[in-house]
Amino acid sequence: MSFLERALITLGILAAVPAFAQVPAPAAAPPPPAMVLTVQGFADGSPIPVRFSQAAPGVAPGEGTSPALSWTNVPPGTQSFVINMRDLDVARNRTTDDQAHWVVWNIPAGATGMPEGVPRGSQLPDGSFQISATGPMYRGPGAPANGPLHHYMFEVYALDIRLDVAPTADAFETRTNVMRAMQGHVLGKAVYGGLFRRPPAP
Repeated sequence: MSFLERALITLGILAAVPAFAQVPAPAAAPPPPAMVLTVQGFADGSPIPVRFSQAAPGVAPGEGTSPALSWTNVPPGTQSFVINMRDLDVARNRTTDDQAHWVVWNIPAGATGMPEGVPRGSQLPDGSFQISATGPMYRGPGAPANGPLHHYMFEVYALDIRLDVAPTADAFETRTNVMRAMQGHVLGKAVYGGLFRRPPAP
């Protein structure tokens, strides 16, 4: 049998054998949904009502009534939450530091939000701690009436640890300590913004 005949027979055999069906690669698991933060009382990116500000009737200077916050899509493994509210338009002491309006840390892992009107006090009933530039309390927005609207950002972080951070007398030092301790432990983050300036005097 010639070489050509052997080659033709081999090709015929190969043609008769069905090709192996290619097994599709398993589909990649979809990424988990991102955390979502909601602040009750105003839409994301819209004006913050006066009742949550320093300009509300009966509010002491530098204080205010905190709005209710809620969050969803908590990452698996979350051990605690941190809230950081800040005024993005303030540059303190000619630095990159902005205004610390509310820092709350070691919020329990099972929490799904914060109620409206969190009382003042360094440590809250759930074991979390709070501080602001005013003291151990929520500091409402207070941008002056004769200036531009200020941008206030509420941030919530899901962490894989509880933080070993004690409050100090200096809110900015405490916030720095909280942020430093969070590094490498953030499982998720969500933000919600609002705008504010004081109403003009009547």
